[in-house]
Amino acid sequence: MAVAVAMAARLKLVSLPSSLRSLRSSLSPSSRNSSAAPTISASQYTTTTSSNPNFKLNMPFSSSSSPSSSATDGKVIDSHLHVWASPQEAAAQYPYFPGQEPTLTGHLHFLLQSMEEAGVDGALIVQPINHKFDHSYVTSVINKYPNKFVGCCLANPAEDGSGIQLLEHLVTKDGYSAVRFNPYLWPSGQKMTNEVGKALFSTAGKLGIPVGFMCMKGLSLHVEEIKELCTEFPSTNVLLDHLGFCKPPENEEDSLAISQLLELASFPQIYVKFSALFRVSRRPFPYQDLSHLLSQIVSSFGANRIMWGSDFPFVVLECGYKGAIDAVSVLANEISLSSTELEWIKGKTVAHLFQNRWIS
Repeated sequence: MAVAVAMAARLKLVSLPSSLRSLRSSLSPSSRNSSAAPTISASQYTTTTSSNPNFKLNMPFSSSSSPSSSATDGKVIDSHLHVWASPQEAAAQYPYFPGQEPTLTGHLHFLLQSMEEAGVDGALIVQPINHKFDHSYVTSVINKYPNKFVGCCLANPAEDGSGIQLLEHLVTKDGYSAVRFNPYLWPSGQKMTNEVGKALFSTAGKLGIPVGFMCMKGLSLHVEEIKELCTEFPSTNVLLDHLGFCKPPENEEDSLAISQLLELASFPQIYVKFSALFRVSRRPFPYQDLSHLLSQIVSSFGANRIMWGSDFPFVVLECGYKGAIDAVSVLANEISLSSTELEWIKGKTVAHLFQNRWIS
C-alpha cells in the first residue's frame, strides 16, 4: 500500500507535456454493451495533415460484409514479423539497444530471401525490442520498399508523455501505420489504462492507426485493460498479437483465457493475429492442436478479422518461414474452411485494414 501511495504521489508531481495536457482534456469515455462468451472447459476442447499519405486506415467492417475485390486479392501478406540490423549495420549506423543484442539473423536481405522462397508478397514489420525506441532501421526498410512493407512502431509509455510526440512523428513523418503496446514497458505498477496509455491509445485512433497488444504473459492479465480502452475509444482499431498468447487448454485457467479471447469479438474494432503458432501450440509443426481454436475464432470474429503472421525470424528455427504459412493451410483444411475464408486469413484481412498498401 505504501508503495502504491508513493507511486501516486510521484505521478502527481510529473509535469505533463503540452501534447498530453491537450489530449487529457479530449479523452471522453463512451459506454458500450458487450455480451460474454460462454466459458470453455478443457474437457470440451478436443484437439491532422500528414506527410505520410497512407496513414489513415479503414474502420472495421462487419464479418457479414463482403468488401469489393482489390488488387491485393490472392496475395499472401504476413501480419507480424521483425527485422533488425546485421552486426555490421549495427556497428556502422543502426546500434542495438544495450543488452538486447540479437542472437538470430534478422536483417533485411535474409527477410527478402525468405519471403521470396515462401511466396509471401508483403508484410507488416513490427519494431523489434533489439532496437527498442530507435526506429531508424525499420524506417529505412519501409521507406525503401513502400509497396512491400508497412511499419508498426513501438509505443514509449514514458511518464512524461514524450512517447506521444514520438508516436505522432513516427506516423506523420516516418510513415508508420500501426503501433504496438508492450505492457511490460510501462513503469512498474502501472497499467496500459493509465493517463499516458489512454493518451497514446486515443492518439492512435485520431491518427487512424491500429494498436497491437503483446500479452506475452497471458491475455487474462491484460484483458480488462484492453476492454476498457476499446470501450472508451471505439474508433481505435486493435490487433491481438499471437492469439493473445492463448494456448490449447490443459486447465481451467487456459480455458478462461480462450473464453476471454472469444468475448473480445463483441468489440468490432478488434482483430486477431493467427501468428507465431509455434509459441502457442503444444505440438510440433504443423501445430494441429490449434485447429479447434482456429475454428472458434473464425466463428466468433469472422475470417475477415483474422490475419496470419509468422513472427519471423524466430519462426525460422522452428518450422522455417515457409512452414509458417503452410501450417495455416493445413489447419484450415482440417476444419474445412472455404477458400475465401483462407484467402482473408492469409492476406486479405490485413490488406483491407491497411487500405491495400501491398500493391506492386
